[in-house]
Amino acid sequence: MKKVEKVAILGAGLMGHGIAEVFLTHPGCRVTLYDTFPAVLKEAPGKILSIVQWLGDAHCDLQRLGLTGSLEEAVADADIVIEAVPEKLELKQQVFASVEKHAPTSCILASNTSVIPITAIGERLKDKSRMVGTHWWNPPYLIPLVEVVQTVHTSPEVIESVMAVLRAIGKAPVHVKKDVPGFVANRLQHALWREAIAIVEAGICDAETVDLCIKNSFGLRLSVLAPLENADLVGMELTEDIHRVILPDLSTAKQPSPLLEKMIAENRKGWATNSGFYAWTDESKADLRKKLIERLKLILEANASQSKPQN
Repeated sequence: MKKVEKVAILGAGLMGHGIAEVFLTHPGCRVTLYDTFPAVLKEAPGKILSIVQWLGDAHCDLQRLGLTGSLEEAVADADIVIEAVPEKLELKQQVFASVEKHAPTSCILASNTSVIPITAIGERLKDKSRMVGTHWWNPPYLIPLVEVVQTVHTSPEVIESVMAVLRAIGKAPVHVKKDVPGFVANRLQHALWREAIAIVEAGICDAETVDLCIKNSFGLRLSVLAPLENADLVGMELTEDIHRVILPDLSTAKQPSPLLEKMIAENRKGWATNSGFYAWTDESKADLRKKLIERLKLILEANASQSKPQN
């Protein structure tokens, strides 16, 4: 199993500097952040420090953080490269083709894409055995899950090494054995989104009612009782009976909803235009962000407390 001590993160934006913060809390890791935009690089340490101060994480050491605008310099001695550039296939392919030229031959190559198949991203690599997906969730310093995505080319040693280092820095890695669009968690999330949007489109109820139904029912228990655990709880016979009735009536759309197309055409694009399924203001957006972050922090603190050995 490969030892991972030198981490190069490509892209210092929201995900990049957040992932860097997590690695910097682990004493054995040194992190180099790379970005083509000098202003983004300059702001990264301050943003990481803000995360550290907010979390109260005394273990994060910014002295082990390096910044560079040179890709060659960033990856020259890296044990693992984590790409966190925009979700554009061509850009990611170009980045990894360049990384392969300059990184050590033993370096693990990982993409933080949320939906693009890893096989496609690594298509231009000569050695595809060290290419793997590491899909972190936002914010990466609060969401435990990292999906470790294997392609048909990825070596078992790479999977084992990545899983081990993620566990060492306190994450909850899962091994995704087939490289499919969206991997596991996003496929589940967007199956729910598809049905939620279809319900509004069909006039069954409005958007607020959909969200209230989720927040005040199964949403409350999902972090403890997940769907397949729940299926075991209620039993396969009841699950099958329910599915016979409801599945034929659920959305099976293969394309984005016409409702989304209509909203986009009307400039109801969500937070960017302060109008989507809801009307938004700067204050309401800030309030929701604050509530989300505080709730995630409380959940993580509760989970950590429950996992401590009892005297």
